[in-house]
Amino acid sequence: MNQNEALAYLQQAAARGPRLGLERVRELVHRLGDPQKKLQVIHLAGTNGKGSVGAMLAAILHAAGIRTGHFASPALCSVNDYFRLDGQTVSDDKLIASLGEVKAQAERMADLPTEFEILAAAAYVLFAREACSVAVVECCMGGDSDCTNVIEKPLLSVITNIRKDHCAFLGDTIAEIASHKAGIIKRECPVLNGCRNPEAVRVIEARAKVLHAPLYHRAELVQDVRATLNSTELYSDTFGALHLPLLGLYQPDNAELVLRAVQILRMQGVQLPDAAVRAGLASCRWHGRFEVLRRNPLVLFDGAHNPDGMRKTTESLAYYFGRTRQLIIVIGVMADKDYQCYPELLRGLAAQVYTVTPDQKRALSADALCKVFADAGIPAEACRTVPEALRRARRSGKPVVGLGSLYLYPEFLSALEASEKA
Repeated sequence: MNQNEALAYLQQAAARGPRLGLERVRELVHRLGDPQKKLQVIHLAGTNGKGSVGAMLAAILHAAGIRTGHFASPALCSVNDYFRLDGQTVSDDKLIASLGEVKAQAERMADLPTEFEILAAAAYVLFAREACSVAVVECCMGGDSDCTNVIEKPLLSVITNIRKDHCAFLGDTIAEIASHKAGIIKRECPVLNGCRNPEAVRVIEARAKVLHAPLYHRAELVQDVRATLNSTELYSDTFGALHLPLLGLYQPDNAELVLRAVQILRMQGVQLPDAAVRAGLASCRWHGRFEVLRRNPLVLFDGAHNPDGMRKTTESLAYYFGRTRQLIIVIGVMADKDYQCYPELLRGLAAQVYTVTPDQKRALSADALCKVFADAGIPAEACRTVPEALRRARRSGKPVVGLGSLYLYPEFLSALEASEKA
């Protein structure tokens, strides 16, 4: 199997569409020798924040000298981006070897696995082969029926938060969604709850009680925050001064949850000195989340892909820039997301909106999204391509903000780089 064959194989699997349930992935990993059983896994579920929390935890583990795997979705620029070893995106050779091993077993199954079941199995194969001591594994969607949920004894389960998203699969109420996310809780294994919603907390507490799983809640471990467009500086009475390159007002909340996770992992015998916590956070990188791509003039991108994420992003934009209608927005979203509230959230921030259609079959058309903004009285124009939108956005000299689906990120980044070479 070469790179092109690997991509073609995944595209073929993707064409079968998403299907919840663990029967196929359990059979697949069993055929592969149950590589997940050779790993200590930190399992992450939640509506938002999983990526940043996972990246911080993986960086801290690596800084402590622990061989660390990290599986997270979606992949931003290539399929390799799903998999990281000690903070580095996996090489083509290692990816192809893992996918080839998975394909050999998957093709023997009567019920062929889905794209994400293949990717999850490949992650476990890769991390086991690379002798990772700890794997940080992010759920792709939900929890109980998610393709990653074949772990019997996680080192720690973390639920970051719970909001309404993927309602067609997970339900229309917080309680329903929480019941799916709580499915990563395992008998007598510790779980960290990052949710503040009382309804969600009740569901998580009930699940943990039934399974006799030690339940921990987030704690107030960050006492001071100084956020600029250069970095986020935190102070903790417990951990001291902390430097975090990740931007956005939501990152201190994520970091606080990570610090609580560190405390619990220490109880589990994982050696995470304060120096490793500081070094890990300082070295953490996570693309596509309030990422400054250019400084003069400013261009940034934030993959706010649901109402809660967009709300947090617009709060951050208001903090950094004020509500003075000085931002030029380039935005593209998926049609199955609740995007109708976005104009109101961006009111007072956006001087002009350019809508685009991300290169994804679930994407909402630029014309349809443009109408949503125009109907709300916000100046908006639909663009045929992302390069066109970015070119027009940068003419003003004002800060440009790419928003919406993370599927837009590679197109946005490519268009930005191409415009500078022209």
